[in-house]
Amino acid sequence: MNIPRITIGRKAMTAAFRAAVAGILLILAGCATVGPDYLPPGMDLPESWNSPLKGGLRDGEEPPGSLAGWWKTLNDPDLSSLTERAMAGNRDLKQAQARVRQARANRGIIRAGLFPTLDASGSATRSRSSEEAGMGTTRNFYMAGLDAGWELDLFGGVRRSVESADAELEASREDLRDVLVSLLAEVALNYVDVRTYQARLSVAESNLATQGETFDLTSWRQQAGLSDEVAVQQARYNLERTRSQIPTLRTGLEGAKNNLATLLGETPGKIHAELEERKPIPAASPSLAVGVPADVLRQRPDVRRSERQLAAQTARIGVAEAELYPRLTLSGSIGLESLSSSSLFSSGSRTASGGIGISWRIFDAGAIRQDIEVQSALQEQSLMAYEAAVLNSLKEVENALTAFAEEEERRQALEAAVQAARKAAEQAGFKYQTGLADFDSVLDAQRSLLTFQDELAQSNGTVVSNLIRLYKALGGGWISLDPDNKH
Repeated sequence: MNIPRITIGRKAMTAAFRAAVAGILLILAGCATVGPDYLPPGMDLPESWNSPLKGGLRDGEEPPGSLAGWWKTLNDPDLSSLTERAMAGNRDLKQAQARVRQARANRGIIRAGLFPTLDASGSATRSRSSEEAGMGTTRNFYMAGLDAGWELDLFGGVRRSVESADAELEASREDLRDVLVSLLAEVALNYVDVRTYQARLSVAESNLATQGETFDLTSWRQQAGLSDEVAVQQARYNLERTRSQIPTLRTGLEGAKNNLATLLGETPGKIHAELEERKPIPAASPSLAVGVPADVLRQRPDVRRSERQLAAQTARIGVAEAELYPRLTLSGSIGLESLSSSSLFSSGSRTASGGIGISWRIFDAGAIRQDIEVQSALQEQSLMAYEAAVLNSLKEVENALTAFAEEEERRQALEAAVQAARKAAEQAGFKYQTGLADFDSVLDAQRSLLTFQDELAQSNGTVVSNLIRLYKALGGGWISLDPDNKH
């Protein structure tokens, strides 16, 4: 129902208004904030990782600085430089920073609802009546005043809105950190791709030179009658097969460089020159403490963001429930009114009024209660999203642990295979030149050597990439950015 505004005379206004405010404050003190109070959700987590820790992985906690700046453990100055430039120029990161500023401003707007509003107004008018209908006189009217209004947050609807906005602001900060974690990982992964493609190109070009020498040798032996045309053609297709791999590797290298440029906020091709020199693939750290599953919940921004979004949605239930209860508003105004500008500021020109208003929706066909049900269902969805984020984070860590350790074992096996294949190729070539073996053994040995060397180069890059993915899965890197930085 609605109670009309009450106008109070000047003499009685002060006492009446003070009494009304005192009574309202007593009512306010006895009212509770409606809606559920947020409690962080709990989940049963394993005490340790299921995947065995090997290949340099161990229990314990990594020093905070190591996880925050994990790329520095790879001891690659070029990677460190690219990382710093990406944090300064990446467009996705700048968007996330703008979203934080937006959430902060939105919180300020909502929080303003806790306070009164004050409006100032003034006017000066001049009117002249008709001589036919009146006296034909001219009149002036001057007015100035202040109007105040305040809707009291009796049942905590605004407070719950502020609580929700606080949580949304924190969620936007975690989103910024999550973007940073992904960005740092992508920069490092693409950088490793660049170095891996360069290593594979070096392997292919080295083998191409060796196979070219072999082709020349078989051609000379065929001309000298010491070999047949079959050996010449075998040497040729082995040579051309290796040559055919080089354009594909160059294409992959070009794509990795372009990806890096985009991540840095640069145009494709901008950083090609500085990456032209071929350098080794960064070496993976031989030792990394991975902590326990509970650590992931504290470190991963995406999990922290989901938890804050759940808190925000829980507060929105209270916002909806507050609509079930009455609204109480205070209003008042003071001003000056005069027919002459010279007397506008005299004591006789003063005006004042004050009022209390109550409104209460008594029928809406159940719309408010349905909105409460909507917000409750959204809270349940947010809880499921949080639990899914926790499970997904644990899965990513488990997969990264296994991938890193197993690829390291594979890399060691490939190193042994390369050494054996190199010796076999040398022996096969020597025997072929001395006539103690046919060309098939040379062909097979050279082909195997190229395959193993290429796989070893890829495995070297994969080991480092898997370590990077493990750091990302552990939530490494976000501590290095202040989410409240406005620049």
